[in-house]
Amino acid sequence: MSPDASEGASAPKRLLLWPNNPTDDPADTPTITLFAPPVKLATGAAIVLCPGGGYAQHSSFECEPVAQWLAKIGITALLLRYRLGSRHPHPAPLQDAARAVKTARALAAPWKLDPNRIGIMGFSAGGHLASTLCTHFTEGDKSATDPVDRLSSRPDLAVLIYPVITLRDPHTNAPSRKHLLGDSPTEEQVDHLSNELHVSRRTPPAFLFHTLDDELVSVENSMMYFAALRAHSVPAELHVYEKGVHGVGLAERDAHLGTWPTLAARWLALHGFMALSV
Repeated sequence: MSPDASEGASAPKRLLLWPNNPTDDPADTPTITLFAPPVKLATGAAIVLCPGGGYAQHSSFECEPVAQWLAKIGITALLLRYRLGSRHPHPAPLQDAARAVKTARALAAPWKLDPNRIGIMGFSAGGHLASTLCTHFTEGDKSATDPVDRLSSRPDLAVLIYPVITLRDPHTNAPSRKHLLGDSPTEEQVDHLSNELHVSRRTPPAFLFHTLDDELVSVENSMMYFAALRAHSVPAELHVYEKGVHGVGLAERDAHLGTWPTLAARWLALHGFMALSV
């Protein structure tokens, strides 16, 4: 039975992402967990949430806490546990992200969602996954036997938090690239997943947050993606904070960095994903 979006955010529901599990490892089973907002706050918008972890793990502080925050501001969160590149290299994580967006559209009616307001959010390597889908989406196969596969995997917008964008040296995060493409990727493979090179006018609008002090994922990643979006006239908002390390999550204990979720919420409101008053 599909989860009902009328249930509160305190009752998340987990679903298998694929009808036939693509992995034999239970720890790697791709799932989405639905965190529904309270009925009075629900806006009908949803965001697929991709935690970071270098494609080797799912960082816990970028999972449930962020999903709960999205539900609190009226957005249905779909927490994606994608196959990790360290055991299932490209294209497995991208296939899972695409399937999650398509599933949200396929189940929009029972989940009380607007299929034209399905976004994606990613932290660090999860930001790379999210931006990869934003630049490598498909429009769906109308002749597919699976109705989910008939739908577009294009997110309607993206929230990218200290994201890995490029796999090119010198600004990539080497562990993420290694886990996704192995020890000796070809130049063609690296360029294919350097997402700043694949922005087009169809790439979804994006909100980006980064810090100048980030030593694990250079701020150049966000700056290059923002520049590419601007070059193609795609709406975008970039916030670069002077101080702050990598992997701060919601930064709830930091009076300065902890302002980014408010900025993101205002941007989401600007794009019709939540109420302007929140």
